[in-house]
Parts: sequence; C-alpha cells; structure tokens
Amino acid sequence: MLTLLLSISCLSPVFADDVVTPVAPVSTAVDAVAISPVSKFVLADFDGQMALIEHWPDSPASLENLFTALENDQLYADAKGHAYLMQSDGTFTDYVTDQKANVSADALTAISLNNAMRTAIDEHRAKAGLMAADVATRQAAATTLAADPLSVDDAILTERLKVEKAPSVLAILTRIQAQKDMASGDAKRELAGAESLASSNDPEILNLVQEKLADPSISPTLKAALTSAEHKIALKIKGSEWGGYLFSGLSMASILLLAALGLAITYGLLGVINMAHGELIMIGAYTTYVMQGLFNHYLPSIADGYLFAAIPAAFLVSAVIGMIIERIVIRPLYGRQLETLLATFGVSLILMQLVRMIFGAQNVEVANASWMSGGVIISPSLTLPYSRIAIIGFTLAVLLAVKWLISGTRFGLFVRAVTQNRQMARAIGVRSSRIDMLAFGLGSGLAGLAGCALSQIGNVGPDLGQNYIVDAFLVVVVGGVGQLLGAMLAAFGLGVSGKFLEVMMGAVLAKILLLGLIILFIQRRPQGLFAVKGRFVE
Repeated sequence: MLTLLLSISCLSPVFADDVVTPVAPVSTAVDAVAISPVSKFVLADFDGQMALIEHWPDSPASLENLFTALENDQLYADAKGHAYLMQSDGTFTDYVTDQKANVSADALTAISLNNAMRTAIDEHRAKAGLMAADVATRQAAATTLAADPLSVDDAILTERLKVEKAPSVLAILTRIQAQKDMASGDAKRELAGAESLASSNDPEILNLVQEKLADPSISPTLKAALTSAEHKIALKIKGSEWGGYLFSGLSMASILLLAALGLAITYGLLGVINMAHGELIMIGAYTTYVMQGLFNHYLPSIADGYLFAAIPAAFLVSAVIGMIIERIVIRPLYGRQLETLLATFGVSLILMQLVRMIFGAQNVEVANASWMSGGVIISPSLTLPYSRIAIIGFTLAVLLAVKWLISGTRFGLFVRAVTQNRQMARAIGVRSSRIDMLAFGLGSGLAGLAGCALSQIGNVGPDLGQNYIVDAFLVVVVGGVGQLLGAMLAAFGLGVSGKFLEVMMGAVLAKILLLGLIILFIQRRPQGLFAVKGRFVE
C-alpha cells in the first residue's frame, strides 16, 4: 500500500504539468517572419533566389526594398530565416517589423549579391521601368533590356510595342524584337523581323541589318528582305540628318538675326558704323553670367529663374553703355564714317580689356536652366535641343517687338522722321539729338539681348562678339540697310545656306563660297534685297 502511494505521488507532478501548463501559442509576428517572402529568399539557394526575383509573391515596392538592402550590403539572416537590416552604427533592426533587434553580427550571415543576381535585378527593374509614365525612364529601361534582348519576355515586349508612343523608346523595343526574331531560327519569324525593320530610322537597327546581311548562310528570300530594309532605313536616316541640318541652319540664322537687329538700327537707320557692336553683344553675355551668379548666391531656391532677370538686365546694361558711347564718342563724328569706324574700333578694344581686367581672360560658363536642358526627340537620329528652340522663339519675339516699336509707336515715328529728314524733323519740334541717343541705345540693347541668347549655347569670353560682328554686317548689307524684313530674310538665307554648304564641302570652303556669292550679289544689287532708306542715303 505504501509502495502504491509513493508511486502515485511521484507521477502526480507529471500529470499536473500536463493538465495545468498550457502550450504557448506561436507568435503571429514569428509566423509572419517565417512565411514572409524575405525569409524564403534568405533560406533559398541561388536558383531559388533567382526564381523568387522573377516571380516575387509580394508587392513591387517590397521587392525594390529587398534590392536596395542587397545593393547596400545591409541584409543579414540567422539560421531560422529571420532577416535583419544592418544600420550605419552597426546595430540591427528586424526586416519585417523594423524594430531594433538584440542580435550580434557573429550570429548572422550576410546575404550578398553576385554578378548574375545583379543582372537579374537590373533586368527586373528595366521591365518595371517600361511601364513608367516618364519617357526618359522608359528609354533607360529599354536600353538596359537591349543589352540582353533574348532574355526579354515575349508577352511584355509585344504589349509594349502595341502601346508605346515615344519614338526613341519604340526604336529600341523594335530592335529588341528584331534581334529576337533574327535569333529564333524560324524562317517566317526572321522574314517578319526583316520586314518590320524597314519602318525604322534607327542607325543601330541599320547596323543590325548590315551585320545580318554579312552572314553568308541566310536564305535568298531573307537577304532580299534585308537589302530592301537596309535601303529604306538608310533613306530615312539621311532624311533625319538633313532635317537636323535644316534646324541647325535655322538656329544659326536666329543667332545672326539677333546679332544683326541692333546693327539694323545703328547702322541702317542712323548710318553709324559701330565696330563696338560685337563688344555690346559680349557685355550682354557677361551680364547674364553676373545675374546667374547673383541668383545662385542670394536666391538658390529659384536659381533657374535667373534667365528671366538676365534678359531685361542685359538689354538695359548694353543700352546704357551704348548711349554713353553715342554721347561721348559718336555724336561729334556724325556724317564722318571713317572716323566713326576708327573711334568705335578703339572703343571695342577698350571694352575687351575692361572685361579681361574684371572677369579674367578665360571663358566663363553660363549654365542652362534645367527647363532648357534636353530636347524634343523627333527620331533616334534627330533631337531638337530646347535651348535652340527657345532662341528661335526668342528671336522671333524680339523681331516682332522691334517692328512694333519702329512702326507703331511715337518713338518709332520720331526715329523714322529724323533718319529720313533731320532738318524737317527739327523744324517740327523733334529733338533729334535725343532721338539719336535713344535709337543708338535701342540698337545696343538689342545687341545685349543677342549676348544673353548666345550665353545659352556656348562659353562666354572677351572675344565673343568678334565671332559675329562681320556676319552681322553682312546680314544688314544683304538685307538692305535699315530694313528689318530684309535683315530677317538675309539672316535666315545666310544661316541655312551656310549650314548646307558646310555639310557638303566643309566649313572653310563653305565660308569662302558664301562670301564670294555675297560679293557678287552686292555688285549686282548694292542696295540689298530692299531699297535703302535713311540717313545713310545722304
């Protein structure tokens, strides 16, 4: 009996534990960690990790977070699959809960990237980038995929080819599809790929076609299709190139017109040969440089807006300097053109030396505003820069403003009266000396606007104006002295023809031929495109 009681007493704690002690429930957080995609990733072998990247079971944002952690060498895991992120101070946080974790690096294993996984990540990001709203993002994504076109999913590529509108992106996707078709080994797909390439104007696709044509094993049918595609693509590329030349010519013409508008006032209407006109252009460019520096220093939050302040500033600074030159140097020399030429040439040398003393002899850089960076992509071989488009539009706006000022205002009426008959204008009460000064200031201010525009497409230096002064005089003389319409036609004619001649025979021969043609034109028609009016006739 005693033995039985002792046995029962020994067993009772065991039964008591079985009855009373509850089984601890597994934590929900632990469950979440155990089954999370990140846990699956850190526990998987290489093939499993690659498969998870390709078919990620969670949101795209969570996959991007994983990529970021891997690229920054932050991802660690323990033997049970719990993932942690290493912080900059060496501590760890739980990957899922983002709570600080009391673990040491010795107990964890770093999850690192290799080249194959980096490539897979880049391709996955590129495929996602094809769906982006931004054209630049889609183009970058397509370029990444083009590095390994055979790995691009057919369904994704077909879908994007149907909906893509941007020419630059569409050209890359077309090239990828063509490369896949060419490598398929299927005669029908190869032929379809060759025929689809014929609609492209991408130089890289032309290279692809030429490489395929060099393969002696292709069938005669495919060779004929590729030859036809090569001819059509080359023709379209040539058309894009000539379109680019035309745009470059228009851009150069707008620059010449801006530089010549001021001369159309000072030389055309007032009859003053101002050899310092180029330096007034330079002053406008340096004024733009100064305004950029002021905005960067005092208003960095709106630094891109410096151009809107630089335009009136360049006009006013150049106009004031021009009026000072007219009052001190030119006024005593009216009617004496040789002396005026020599005096203004001396003024130009003085202005250049002053700029060298203040800003240095080296060129200075005027950065484009961010909204003027980039361009309109017409085709893979033709992009129209925003800066050039803006200059063309600005030139036309200035031309219209000057036309209105000369033809539609009281000031313009006085200018035309003084230039056509100074004595009669004085007789009816027009202050001719004041009109001379203001008209010269207007021409100088227009030169400053030309300098402001030129600063957006090149470096600014003390010799900037010397590059345009001769061409500006040619525009005024060919167009007809004092004629704004003639100046516009001459500028666009010289700019476009000069660019096309430069393409065909080189810059030096083109310049020689153009100058020869201008000499012949002036010999046959000394008054230019339009008849001369103004004091210069006298």
